[in-house]
Amino acid sequence: MSVQAAPLNLPLIDFSRFHAGPEERAHFLAELRQTLHRHGFFYLTGHGVDPKLIADVLAISKRFFALPLEEKLKIEMVKSPHFRGYNRAGYERTRGQQDWREQLDINTEGAAVEIGPDTPAWKRLIGPNQWPEALPDLRRLLLAYQAEVTRIGIDVLKAIAAALGQPEDAFAQIYEPQPSQLLKIIRYPGRDVAETDQGVGAHKDGGFVTVLLQDTVAGLRVQTEDGAWIDAPPVPGTFVINTGELLELATNGFVRADVHGVIAPPAGTERFSVAFFLGARYDATIPVIALPMELKRAERGVTVDPLNPIFREVGQNHLKSRLRSHPDVARAHHADLLSPEQWAGEAAGSAY
Repeated sequence: MSVQAAPLNLPLIDFSRFHAGPEERAHFLAELRQTLHRHGFFYLTGHGVDPKLIADVLAISKRFFALPLEEKLKIEMVKSPHFRGYNRAGYERTRGQQDWREQLDINTEGAAVEIGPDTPAWKRLIGPNQWPEALPDLRRLLLAYQAEVTRIGIDVLKAIAAALGQPEDAFAQIYEPQPSQLLKIIRYPGRDVAETDQGVGAHKDGGFVTVLLQDTVAGLRVQTEDGAWIDAPPVPGTFVINTGELLELATNGFVRADVHGVIAPPAGTERFSVAFFLGARYDATIPVIALPMELKRAERGVTVDPLNPIFREVGQNHLKSRLRSHPDVARAHHADLLSPEQWAGEAAGSAY
């Protein structure tokens, strides 16, 4: 199947230029700064990830989704209070509507925290992942890939800091020693299976940056500042990078966190992707960084969505998103945190 024949609607950025000589680096940072302000989305080349690892992760993802349903349901997310595991298509929601994709969510491996009456609620997110017994190689490959895209995400975050006139480690205080590392392998069934064309509904991502690996089937769309939708089809050898709400908060809107979504693929086809969301440390609070005056004049302020408020407290923000995206998990394990509306099934949802 051919991929990407049409002209690109989003910038293509070669990350190796960040480590080039002073003149090339300066041109790179100027290009990145313009992209962050206008789009928040771009294709990344020069990232240094082994193509074999990428191919292996896509291949084993397809093997996972091809497992019998009963095997996948052994690690169904509703069994995990930490929001880890497998979800059938239609079981995650964005703004209250079903997303037609099946997926496996993992995050930073850890031990569960004992929860008492005074424990911050976000500590419920910490815990072990669920792994399929029928596919033991999945754990090794996904954790290796998670480490690589964490490296990419942090390197891109350093470049973003430099492009904004800050020290490269400007954001380290809110992601060290352990950022959030949410990784999803995803399969979108065709429209002959999906009940709507909503692969994933329109949303913004909640973290610092997202590192998205697309296979060969298109579907990703990005909404521009003037409300138009543009396609972001797969480009071999690249990742799609987009900035999230944490950077919009930290820059008072100079950096865009673009609305985007995925259209279900045509009938008789399927779409695969691997999405990695680099977030801040759960106990961090997002500051507003002091931008140079020429950038500060271009700040737009933070987008306010009454259906999905953003908090500067990272753990609170992330827990809110998970509770709303996965109402079955919320009701099974976190009933004490739910409002009457959420109990009634009226949660707005977020795809993060």
